[in-house]
Amino acid sequence: MSEPTTTRPKGPASYFPAIEKKYGHPVDHWLRLIRASPLTRHSELVAWLKTEHGLGHGHANALVAHTRAIG
Repeated sequence: MSEPTTTRPKGPASYFPAIEKKYGHPVDHWLRLIRASPLTRHSELVAWLKTEHGLGHGHANALVAHTRAIG
């Protein structure tokens, strides 16, 4: 009998559980903020999440990369 296969998120989404736990908001909250921002460059959005919302670099980068990938 084979073990059930669990699919682990890959890429930026692999950070999502830690982001939700650490910052107390669902990922959709962060994605909406990023989409509503007038900023357009990846680096600007990462810096904004870090300075205005207190996210760490890796978490901010993962959220921006994911948001930009899904449009």
